[in-house]
Amino acid sequence: MTGIELSSGAFGDHSFIDRRYAYEGENVSPPLAWSGVPDEAVELVLLCEDPDAPSGTFAHWIVVGVDPRSGGVAAGQCPPGGTELVNGYGERGWGGPHPPPGDEAHRYFFRLYALREPCVLPDAPSADQVHRVVDERQLADGTLVGLYQR
Repeated sequence: MTGIELSSGAFGDHSFIDRRYAYEGENVSPPLAWSGVPDEAVELVLLCEDPDAPSGTFAHWIVVGVDPRSGGVAAGQCPPGGTELVNGYGERGWGGPHPPPGDEAHRYFFRLYALREPCVLPDAPSADQVHRVVDERQLADGTLVGLYQR
């Protein structure tokens, strides 16, 4: 399987995400850029999840139907062609980091999946549901990890 290069102009891999992107900040999604999407991809799926959440893996952003020819997304925007699903807060779109005060820094995994066929997900899927669906269809993926602490 080939890899997708996923990066952000707002933070580096395994570095801290600015408060602007956090739930208690401006709660805008960070800018992302990607390359290396296979030509045969028909759809991209973007997932941001926090595996360190006290209640289990928490989905902060789920976007399906992203145009595989797009190369990224600006801060506060939905990726081109994408449909934002309901996140773990019960809200549609981006829901920024919001770990419990005093916790060690949580890890926020931004994952971009290139799929060989379109996926169908419920309107408010769990991170596990997203993984189950994309694992069967993925051609390539890329991961970027941001950190956040309150």
